Parts: sequence; C-alpha cells; structure tokens
Amino acid sequence: MMKSGDKVPEPIAAKHFSGKFMVRVPPDVHRQLAIEAAEAGVSLNRLASAKLSQ
Repeated sequence: MMKSGDKVPEPIAAKHFSGKFMVRVPPDVHRQLAIEAAEAGVSLNRLASAKLSQ
C-alpha cells in the first residue's frame, strides 16, 4: 500500500473504543428485551451487554 501511495489503515486492535454503539431493533424485540430486563431486575443496557458478550 505504501508503495502505491495508499494510506495504511490503523489496526482495529490499536483503536480506542468508547464502549457505546447504537443498535436498531424492531419495536417488538425492544419490548421483549425490556420486559426480560425488568423481570430480571436489571437495566436493558446490562441485559443487552450480557447477551452480546455470550
């Protein structure tokens, strides 16, 4: 890439991540997750984080 004059991208592992991103889901999925979080006594954010980390 350098020989052709292209910029070499920064490796993803070296980038800084804020820990925030938005995910759009259908309203029925949002509703079901909110109900599940309420029943578990946790925030929707905590529930989603746990599901995504599995």
